[in-house]
Amino acid sequence: MEVPEIKDILYCKIMKIKYLFVVLLSYLRRKNKRSLIRRSFSLMGEKGLEIGGPSPIFKPMGGIPVYVFAGQIDNVIFSTLTLWEGTVTKGYTFNYLPGKAGYQYIAEATDLQEVPEGSYGFVLSSHNLEHVANPIKALYEWKRVLKSQGMLILVLPEKENTFDHNRPFTSFDHLLTDFNNNVGEDDDTHVAEVLELHDLESDPGKEAFKARAADNLTTRTIHHHVFSMSLIREMLEYCGFAVEYQQQLPPFNLITIAKKR
Repeated sequence: MEVPEIKDILYCKIMKIKYLFVVLLSYLRRKNKRSLIRRSFSLMGEKGLEIGGPSPIFKPMGGIPVYVFAGQIDNVIFSTLTLWEGTVTKGYTFNYLPGKAGYQYIAEATDLQEVPEGSYGFVLSSHNLEHVANPIKALYEWKRVLKSQGMLILVLPEKENTFDHNRPFTSFDHLLTDFNNNVGEDDDTHVAEVLELHDLESDPGKEAFKARAADNLTTRTIHHHVFSMSLIREMLEYCGFAVEYQQQLPPFNLITIAKKR
């Protein structure tokens, strides 16, 4: 095992102090973040799992700075090569903050068979579940890897301030049908709707978006479903979570905090 140098240890400690100071300033200046910061603080020293990411909203200046307080965060991403993170390697390579690294799994959000049941105190997901074809299946898996009373912090896009603003909200019955039919990531049901109603005129990369949407199994570009706060609550309660808190955080975040029942 490689022994860290003194300068590296000092750097990490200095950065930790800096991050705590940033969070404190944010707490004092931004009233709309205070409840979220308190919930982040409650995860002090806990081990968690993030689906997708790393995510800006969980960083020190983000709305929910869990990275600062957690003991360790592991990660799941669907491929060793993604549009967002480039090349990803399995192992202790998930560097979410300087001096903080977790284990990187390569797996689908709906199939975490490598992850033992009840092994994490919390699960994070930011702007990820909308890219999953079968959200209820994913949530059952995330609940499985949580300890009893483990926390889920789920962030989804608020459609009015995204390229989805022309699309209708998805119904719970639709999500349930997808689950009962065991829909997989190769599902292309929503591609036509996305190409028709995605606000391409406001998207500077619209031609590239069309190509990525046509190859969604590889790129995972499209938003399969469009979520409202009420749909999120209904979906989570169906999957066995108790919703504790919901908040809209500008510019486009729908935040829900729930616990495994």
